Amino acid sequence: MQQGSASKDSTRWSSRFAYILAATGAAVGLGNIWKFPYITGENGGGAFVLVYLVCILFIGIPVMMAEVSIGKFGRHTPGKSTVEVAKASGKPAFWGFIGWMGVLSGYLILSFYVVITGWGLAYIFKAADGAFGNGTPAHIQTLFADLTANGWALVGWTSLVVLGTVLVVGKGVKAGLERAVSALMPILFLLLIILAVYAAIEGDFWAALHFMFDPDFSKLTINGVVVALGHSFFTLSLASGIMIMYGAYLPEGVSIAKSSLWIAFFDTLVALIAGMAIYPIVFEHHLAPGSGPGLIFQTLPIAFGQMPGGQLVGTLFFIMLVFAAFTSALALIESSVAWLVEKRGFSRWAAAFTAGFGIWLLSLGTIAATCGLPIAIFNTPWGQTNFFDALDYLTANILLPIGGLLLAVFTGWIANKKLIADMIDSPAVFRLWQPIIKFLAPIAILLVFLQLVGIIHL
Repeated sequence: MQQGSASKDSTRWSSRFAYILAATGAAVGLGNIWKFPYITGENGGGAFVLVYLVCILFIGIPVMMAEVSIGKFGRHTPGKSTVEVAKASGKPAFWGFIGWMGVLSGYLILSFYVVITGWGLAYIFKAADGAFGNGTPAHIQTLFADLTANGWALVGWTSLVVLGTVLVVGKGVKAGLERAVSALMPILFLLLIILAVYAAIEGDFWAALHFMFDPDFSKLTINGVVVALGHSFFTLSLASGIMIMYGAYLPEGVSIAKSSLWIAFFDTLVALIAGMAIYPIVFEHHLAPGSGPGLIFQTLPIAFGQMPGGQLVGTLFFIMLVFAAFTSALALIESSVAWLVEKRGFSRWAAAFTAGFGIWLLSLGTIAATCGLPIAIFNTPWGQTNFFDALDYLTANILLPIGGLLLAVFTGWIANKKLIADMIDSPAVFRLWQPIIKFLAPIAILLVFLQLVGIIHL
């Protein structure tokens, strides 16, 4: 079967390593540094980590391979690539909506992702300026409350993140995306290792090690298993258009199976090292490991304000956090930029600024929701929720799991078997992959979805 021709904007990663680095940069983000530590804390530690690793291996990697296969065959934006696979399989073109759903999900997620990244950017300067003081909980709580209450300051920090994203993506795949992640990812890994070593020396290393890697299944609930399954899926940036788009830029001769394993390995490694950079500090200062989303912005700064060298360590930590978030932001906007070039005939720069401006406008909704910025359309409540909560619920609980479920069904049941086997290019791997993507992945993702929307209660 003949692969779809590349669009005029499409290019290829310069090497297998460049692709792995870029895809790892897409996967490594706030989910690794911000979310993974606190959900691990909320769900009992070691047993949760073990289940999470199993889910990465048996759900996350197979779905990633499915997405990259679609992109590699189609060589277009996610929607068009899915259409190409459907047509080549003798199926209706309407299956392309799966790809478009991913692009929409990624775009909506980015609209509030840039706001949280803006928080991290602001905290770099706060940490460097010694704003964490002596680390009293009341002082740190006030510091965070003041930041999130200042709408115009949040607009400024968010605008800087969006502008940086646009300026990098506007340069194209090789000169922009690839060059940025090639510079940022090694620095991110280095900073993470430095912070983990420091935490091991100054913090309670053994308590952290025991908490993360000594499974106590009495602390793990069925809901915790569902959370682990859901996070293993979302941490790899699946069903958001990213992996199909990055697969479209995949060089010929690169093994989808091997590269997917490496991406999942590095993404998981970052999450685990992040835990070992955070938990020793948390336990040393008798703070709560399960303190929720505030772990990074409210709990850790208490420790940074009290520990030796905390001003420098806190600054490095938030630099690392922003680097991780920024590489994911680049990936989240790429599909919409490529679509504007492919479908609407925009130049690369015009597409980048257009997509970026749309993200900036949507980000005002999240800012308005958190601080009451006087923008009437965004302050209108939907039931008991606000714009940000509604957007977060729509993407995390509905669009991403449904998108993942449909991707598994499409590649497992709808797409031509030989077509996908040719993309994976390893008969042995395909034989292992196919029953997982046909049966295990759909059932697992469906359970996550039903639990998230409250249809079942496990």
